[in-house]
Amino acid sequence: MPSELTTDSTFYDYYQQWVAMYKEGAVRDVTLRKYQLTKMWLSRLIPQLKLSELNRITYQRLLNDYASCHERQTTMDFHHQLKGAVLDAVDEGLIDRDPTRKAIIKGVPPKAKKQKYLNQFELHRLLNDLDLGPEISWDWLILLIAKTGLRFSEAIALTPADFDFSRQIVSISKTWDYKSGTGFVPTKNRSSVRKVQLDWQLVIQFSELTKSMPNDEPIFVRGKVYNSTANSVLERHCRHAQIPVISIHGLRHTHASLLLFAGVSIASVAKRLGHASMNTTQKTYLHIIQELENQDVDLVMRSISSLI
Repeated sequence: MPSELTTDSTFYDYYQQWVAMYKEGAVRDVTLRKYQLTKMWLSRLIPQLKLSELNRITYQRLLNDYASCHERQTTMDFHHQLKGAVLDAVDEGLIDRDPTRKAIIKGVPPKAKKQKYLNQFELHRLLNDLDLGPEISWDWLILLIAKTGLRFSEAIALTPADFDFSRQIVSISKTWDYKSGTGFVPTKNRSSVRKVQLDWQLVIQFSELTKSMPNDEPIFVRGKVYNSTANSVLERHCRHAQIPVISIHGLRHTHASLLLFAGVSIASVAKRLGHASMNTTQKTYLHIIQELENQDVDLVMRSISSLI
């Protein structure tokens, strides 16, 4: 870190330089934006707090102030964004002792969550409402994500060259930066690089749709792409089909949920979704896994009772 920082420097200044030194150019843009957001909250909550004044009490007060208008999980993320910088400041002798030790994470009660996924009947109604014409459209994107579980950024990055129709697979090796408009960028993580099996209907449909398209150009991108546009199209179809309104990302949850309910293993679902570990899948779909476990218990009890 720059030598001009002392114990009289503000924690905001230290954090700003820490992010510039260790995070810029080392993390994805979406992750860097989270650090920038944390920096903005520091400027709002403790703009003048000196490093010498950062102790367990002042740090806990910072967390409490942030938690007064954020849910507990968001406050936990805020804490984790700060902790790395704080521990480095301790190592550098700018802070005497670790003020994050035994920090208590609070937060406002979570808001009522919107339904994140559709059941099989609702998904059928949605897909029947799509207008799947002879040219690529948002409706085709909705169908593709519903049947593959791809992330939005992965789906819009697909080119005709990514499809291997003879083997019924699509290769995920990149994403499209629709937020900043910089084009192709790497996937979320190494586990996101994968091959996803396609059903024969998708193979026939997309081989026809993409046959006259440039091999290396994204098939869904026409100028500036907005996630909100795709969500608006999906919302219109949900309302017309008289089913719960979900987001494009909700189609990914729908896909995973249907696989789990169909008995597909957590390991296979994690691999298909491109999760870094099965823990991510288990955490995201805990409610479904618990429901399946309850069904398993009922099945076991029925099986045991029939032994006599």
